[in-house]
Amino acid sequence: MSNETGKGMTYAGTGVDYATLDPFKLACQQRAMLTANNAAHLGFVPLEHTRGESVYVIKMGDTYIGIVEEGLGTKNLVADITRHITGRTHYDEVAKDTFAMIANDLVTLGILPGAVCMHLAVGNSRWFDNERRTQDLIRGWGDACDEAECIWAGGETPTLRDIVFPNTALFSGSAFGTAPKGLFDPENIQDGDAIVFLNSSGIHANGLTMARDIAERIPLGYSTPIAKPGSLGGKETYGESLLRPTHIYTPFIKACLDAGIEIHYCINITGHGWRKLMRAPQKFAYVIEELPPKLPIFDFIWEHGNVTPKEMYGNFNMGAGFALIVPPKEIRRLPEIAVKVLKSSGSSKYDVSFGAGTVQQSDEKLVSIEPLGIVFESESLAVR
Repeated sequence: MSNETGKGMTYAGTGVDYATLDPFKLACQQRAMLTANNAAHLGFVPLEHTRGESVYVIKMGDTYIGIVEEGLGTKNLVADITRHITGRTHYDEVAKDTFAMIANDLVTLGILPGAVCMHLAVGNSRWFDNERRTQDLIRGWGDACDEAECIWAGGETPTLRDIVFPNTALFSGSAFGTAPKGLFDPENIQDGDAIVFLNSSGIHANGLTMARDIAERIPLGYSTPIAKPGSLGGKETYGESLLRPTHIYTPFIKACLDAGIEIHYCINITGHGWRKLMRAPQKFAYVIEELPPKLPIFDFIWEHGNVTPKEMYGNFNMGAGFALIVPPKEIRRLPEIAVKVLKSSGSSKYDVSFGAGTVQQSDEKLVSIEPLGIVFESESLAVR
């Protein structure tokens, strides 16, 4: 890769340092554990082994209830600039991205979303005067709810002057759902299980801080032409590529459940990149033998940020937006389900990279990306 932009970039160097963030998260978990029995009078039985997962689960009778709160990050700042290039607000895509961040965390343990709330904080109430932007936002959020078969229950729109900048907004939301076929439990992971990737649409909503810094380094910024995925010779702008909406994986997981597919565990590959593959507590090696198809956006970031391969795979999804841990016997059925989901609902296109890797018994927890010689050890992921 060229070094036309000088010193190589790191995600920590952009101000997003997981080595600093993760200790705070762990401290929150330690205090939160002391509250576990506070709702016993309501019949809630907390499943404390899910603390540190993407979704926290409570059992009430025979029902598993999952709870998630998530945020978009800074992707809407890209939309605000790209609008001047394309003439579109892109806030339908921003809305879908925010919803996907929530729903994709829920389904990692087999929880299908039941109801979701939008949280949209602005620096000035005049932000809502832009009717085209707000209508695109409403349409995108509603369409995402329809795709995931989820109720839009409500939300909150606070004006936070002096906390949020006047012309910007902070997107997040929360949701709950239930596990109709029982819980995916990391304790079910076994030596010899297959690791199956579902393709990503692109960068999704993680890593945008580094991506925005790169836009400031290159002469044309977000207007820079970049190859369009799946198009022979086609081009789009860097801004458009960054705004490609995140896949919602709920329909695929639901179709797997309906088909009786045995799923042991799922991972939403977001912050921490492929390090997230070792989120389960057991000591396993997650050995990746086949990489998903390359997407132009990651090659672009890799080159113009002069980012090392390990830094890329440790922070971005690199074409693998979601991972399933399944018994090897289930691999052959998954591509058929992906096609069925696409044809039945017009949902996001899922390519299944079956045979991506295997789970292996190990003395230490690690992720090994064999084609690239990259190894992530357990201390690089301190989320529980």
